[in-house]
Amino acid sequence: MFKRILIANRGEIAIRVAKACKELGIITIGIFSTADENSKHLRYMDESYKVGEPPPQASYLNINAIMAAAKQGGAEAIHPGYGFLAENPRFAEACEKTGIVFIGPSSKALSLVGDKIASRSTVKKVGVPIIPGMQIAEREVTSFQKIAKQVGYPVIVKASMGGGGKGMRIVRTPKDLETSIEAGQREAKNAFGDETVYLEKYIERPRHIEFQVLRDQDGKTVHLFERECSIQRRHQKIVEETPSTALDPELRRRMGAAAKKVIEASEYTNAGTVEFLLDENHNFYFLEVNARVQVEHPITEMVTGVDLVRQQIMIAAGAKIDFEQSDISQRGHAIEARIYAEDPENNFLPCPGKIVFLNEPAGPGVRVDSGIFQAWDVPPHYDPILSKLIVWAENRDMAIKRMSDALNDYIILGIKTNLGYLKRIMGTAKFIKGEYHTHFIDENESKLRLRDSNINTAIAAASLIVMESKQGAKSPVESDGTRQPTTPWQEIGDWEICRR
Repeated sequence: MFKRILIANRGEIAIRVAKACKELGIITIGIFSTADENSKHLRYMDESYKVGEPPPQASYLNINAIMAAAKQGGAEAIHPGYGFLAENPRFAEACEKTGIVFIGPSSKALSLVGDKIASRSTVKKVGVPIIPGMQIAEREVTSFQKIAKQVGYPVIVKASMGGGGKGMRIVRTPKDLETSIEAGQREAKNAFGDETVYLEKYIERPRHIEFQVLRDQDGKTVHLFERECSIQRRHQKIVEETPSTALDPELRRRMGAAAKKVIEASEYTNAGTVEFLLDENHNFYFLEVNARVQVEHPITEMVTGVDLVRQQIMIAAGAKIDFEQSDISQRGHAIEARIYAEDPENNFLPCPGKIVFLNEPAGPGVRVDSGIFQAWDVPPHYDPILSKLIVWAENRDMAIKRMSDALNDYIILGIKTNLGYLKRIMGTAKFIKGEYHTHFIDENESKLRLRDSNINTAIAAASLIVMESKQGAKSPVESDGTRQPTTPWQEIGDWEICRR
């Protein structure tokens, strides 16, 4: 087993990895930018090294600086978390050249699964269904026009490298194809340094289903069932759950077997996620491989009892997977909600700033993976995810209720967040019934938006509280000694609310 691991990340995922290391008796080495000198994740590190200025390219994407920190700290392995360099073949290769273990797949496997065109070709060879579209990279518009005509509109233009919706364009008519290709190429070039795009048939109203897979260095492969990831805004997941309401036992078995085939064909080791689209007729198609631990990995841990980060570390250290596929089952139901510093009423724009009050929920079946604390300044330089709220219950109805209650108990003041938006998702009829797809947010926009009348009511109520506080706030303790419930507005002291 490793003695010292460098964690090449920040926030809640760095804390999550550090906790797994501590349980294994491993010394943790952290990194930070100058914007993160007071970040919560550094409290969980045995030692830490500054790797650069706030911009990601100067710090968390700075391979040379991170490798220097690993050498200085005597790291035997590096865990990349998710995001940043987690799926970068050059980073994995840099580790391989210096004799440091990259906790993830090899640079060769990363290159293969990171190239969506190459991975589509590999997957097709082993009989896993793929969405009709291009099999090789093309440059000429006429080639795109030919394929689009063959598969039929609508089609979707995608970046060959990267993800997160960058370079993605839905095309519904031939006249929009050329401009969409050009726009996709520009965005892909800016985001990933590679302007290659490809085209495939666009599936209307699909469900996004992913399977968690583990594969050790001896080639043993197991899957840990599915996660439903169809609640998305701007092609980014915000709510995930497992099991999926869309899968019956036979479909689950077939998709799990296909996921294992994909991982084995790619010669992939460690933890990875195989993503599928499921159409309205319950036909599934390979989408891509996410070659890292996923943001939503906790819900799989909750229903299977398998610690995925611990498995990552042990597999990287050469350990064998010590359980069989038949040993794994899903117990109960789990839901994860991603908490972001963003404004859902303003196109989900990031909202950095100071957290002046924080109350995180707790209780049976409630887990919070958090990277924040009260009085912390959320920096503007990185992804605005603050934490992840995960709940488990014996069945889905109970899990939804538990999530709704936990969201009610989750209070973050000082910055805008999506907490209220997530709560409204939990109360939406289609979500409660489990009848949703990747266009859920677009189709329920009017129900999910906070109405102006509600905003005005909240402001009026808050203003009255301010007026009362200036006249002298009443004690929550009554004359008979009983204590009345207090609100966060009373507990943070003097404050005022401004509407711009």
